[in-house]
Amino acid sequence: MKKGFTYSTKKQLNLLQETIEYCTNHSPYYKKVLKTKEYSEEFSLVDYRNIPFTTKEDLANDHKSFCCVERKEIAEYVTTSGTTGDPISLFLTQNDLKRLAKNEKDSFKLMGFSDEDVFQLLTTIDKQFMAGLAYSLGVQELGGGMIRIGPGVPKLQWESIFTYEPTVLIAVPSFIVTLIEFAKENNIDFQASSVKAIVCIGEPLRNNDLFLNTLGERITSNWDVKLFSTYASTEMGAAFSECTEHKGCHLNDDLLFLEVLDEDGNSVEDGTAGEIVVTTLQTEGTPLIRYKTGDIATVYYDQCGCGSKTPRLGPIIGRKNQMIKFKGTTLYPKAIYDTLDEFEQISCYKIIIDKNDLGNDDLIILLEDKLIDLPILHQIKERCKEKLRVLPTFHFVETNKLRGMVYKKHMRKPEKIIFK
Repeated sequence: MKKGFTYSTKKQLNLLQETIEYCTNHSPYYKKVLKTKEYSEEFSLVDYRNIPFTTKEDLANDHKSFCCVERKEIAEYVTTSGTTGDPISLFLTQNDLKRLAKNEKDSFKLMGFSDEDVFQLLTTIDKQFMAGLAYSLGVQELGGGMIRIGPGVPKLQWESIFTYEPTVLIAVPSFIVTLIEFAKENNIDFQASSVKAIVCIGEPLRNNDLFLNTLGERITSNWDVKLFSTYASTEMGAAFSECTEHKGCHLNDDLLFLEVLDEDGNSVEDGTAGEIVVTTLQTEGTPLIRYKTGDIATVYYDQCGCGSKTPRLGPIIGRKNQMIKFKGTTLYPKAIYDTLDEFEQISCYKIIIDKNDLGNDDLIILLEDKLIDLPILHQIKERCKEKLRVLPTFHFVETNKLRGMVYKKHMRKPEKIIFK
């Protein structure tokens, strides 16, 4: 695939042009950005690439100026999770909700699910969280059954699984590890459950070679289930999802236009990593043009084994503003996760990045106190030195207290890492 390639179809270019015209007429922000732009008679990628990027800072500084509809047309108010800064509000119309439902229905079909399946939702649907809402709407659109349990409380999750017999769980993968550990500790025969697959959100399941990473292998080595990766953000109002081939997460090209760019703003080659930049298509409430997500991933342009020709994204390698510099070594959180997830003895951990007196990063890892006197602790430290090339500082916390620090009731996602 030649350098500079960007996937596009005639349909996508038409949708891009419609989006730009819509934003020019309805978005206070884009009226200022786009009013001086001139486009060729037949809209092209050259025209598109002349449009400046939209950043998280632009959106955070004045999110209301991105709203394209009157207040009475807003059906849902959602916010970002605030993982990389303060939460940002976005506004959805009824048609945007239908768009959400379509995306998830399309994703479920890619994974091989149907109206025969029953889904148990282990993520929150309140607190203005778009993902939980999207999954619920998508299951309704698919015609399947939905059990909305929400996050945490392993005992309640297992009771629901054995009562209602869901075939699919929707969850953060690290919580599945906690679920398995709870089952083992309480003699629950989880292998005899009805669950056949898990749709995983919020954390990578695969390495760059698209094979399961240590977290994914840890789940499947204990539980005979199929795992499906997804990648999404609230700003997109859509998700990239794996199909049954498990060779990357597919672009839904009806709903998003994708660029994957290097540091100079050029499209990267097939099989190369870059920053994910999207334009939301067929969005009414808060459309975004050339939105820089800050997420770094590998893109694949070759045809998938499932027959789809749309691009696919590999796992998120890291976020631009989550790069850690510790003792002369540059790290992304994923490298630390992968190292700790190798050990069956670790069921929960939390990473704290703080600044020392010299302004450099300090890396502290909280582990369960049951590991303090076990020989495995020496192996964990040696593995950190080998894979991370540095040795973090380890502190120890009682298991239930540590789980409470990670799976906070007021948080929509597990807080596995904090930057102080």
